[in-house]
Amino acid sequence: MMKELKPILDDQMNKAIKSLHNQMGKVRTGRATAAVLDGITADYYGSQTPIKNMGQISTPEARLLQIQPFDKTLIPAIEKAILAANIGLTPGNDGNFIRIQFPALTEDKRKAFVKDVKKMGEDAKVQIRNIRRDQNDKVKAAEKDKKISEDESKKIQEEIQKITDNFIKEVDNVVNAKEKELLTV
Repeated sequence: MMKELKPILDDQMNKAIKSLHNQMGKVRTGRATAAVLDGITADYYGSQTPIKNMGQISTPEARLLQIQPFDKTLIPAIEKAILAANIGLTPGNDGNFIRIQFPALTEDKRKAFVKDVKKMGEDAKVQIRNIRRDQNDKVKAAEKDKKISEDESKKIQEEIQKITDNFIKEVDNVVNAKEKELLTV
């Protein structure tokens, strides 16, 4: 039975880790990153289109993000979308490029971001523990239906716990790395 559960566990828990990585990518660290634009869409001839699909995004300097739209007439729409997203950044343009300056983070802001990162990590851990609980319930149901023995059920649950512990450690590593990145000036 563990052979059937292991791929399911790995897949579901990897999705939780991937989701955590995506959330962490959106947290500003004082350095320019295109990830802050993920999920922001602008009007592109009547349809909402992700900004990253509307132009070339680059980081010419550590704290500067530059967007070169494929069509220069889209500059006002992109600027408006970035301002409306309320991500704490103000775009400026020179007619060809949109430049977004990332301000240096204050100590208080860094600590607030660390707090947010820790909450994201805790949410990921809860998600992983819920997956563990669901799989343990399946094992207990199989034991109750006499499909597996009590000893086998305990072995499988121990294996599920080992897998869960490994993923929890991975969450801790991701959170600690992001915390270190945020607190580095």
